[in-house]
Amino acid sequence: MSRRSAGPPPPPPGRVAVAGGVAELLGDADRDGSWVLLVDDTPQSHVDLADPTHLEFEYVRRMGHVLDTAAPEGAPLDVLHLGGGALTLARYVAVTRPGSRQRVVEVDEPLTELVRAHLPLPRGARVRVRAADARAGLAAAHTGGSDVVVCDVFAGARTPAHLTTAEFTTDVHRVLRPDGVYVANIADGPPLRFARAQVATLRAVFAEVCLVAEPGTFRGRRFGNLVAVASDAPLPVAALTRRCAGDPMPARVVEGDDLDRFTGDARPVTDADAAPSPEPPPGVFTR
Repeated sequence: MSRRSAGPPPPPPGRVAVAGGVAELLGDADRDGSWVLLVDDTPQSHVDLADPTHLEFEYVRRMGHVLDTAAPEGAPLDVLHLGGGALTLARYVAVTRPGSRQRVVEVDEPLTELVRAHLPLPRGARVRVRAADARAGLAAAHTGGSDVVVCDVFAGARTPAHLTTAEFTTDVHRVLRPDGVYVANIADGPPLRFARAQVATLRAVFAEVCLVAEPGTFRGRRFGNLVAVASDAPLPVAALTRRCAGDPMPARVVEGDDLDRFTGDARPVTDADAAPSPEPPPGVFTR
């Protein structure tokens, strides 16, 4: 999946059965050349074929900020993506950091084929997609071979339990270089028990952790996406804070004592007691 197909892509086929349910590509009425990928009517990805640097979903934009601050501007990265969807962040890295080597682990091969056929990658993108479970793909990755690991995996609208644990996080740590960065999408709502436990899990493995979300989500007012960032190296919190504050929907970056208070008495999750992320309330993802 590293070369762009010749000529314009064929029109999207409507609703298509994939391994994870029923997928559909819908044109974005507000942005020419842009598409939304839905699986079982839940938006999974947004892609702007004309401008892959445009990140429509707020949490994806925040993950993009993490990628922007993971290395000097324009420097290529080795990135392992757990979860592919429509490859939005892989496209972003390919354009903002030419020469990057990217591997994507996506369990839903028919979904990847749909994306391959109708949403071609930018020219010159070095992206390889492997059809495998995210944890199995992680286990097969080389030790110390990645600058960044991105985890954005959902079965339906929930993160699978086996991708939430200290054992899984320890394997992420193994795959990263000493100054590498892990970024994960966490979906949760009041009272944020799942998110607090995820932070505790990351802190049990990594030296530095911060959490990014819009203030209403932090206060437990609504269900939403929180972006967790972890590394053994100091995190670029100031740069990340500036970028997140300048977004159309500004986000907070929480670290240190504030993150202590957020985490409270939450304990790390293990394989023995893991559960998937909470089911979102009805209508949360309605466009």
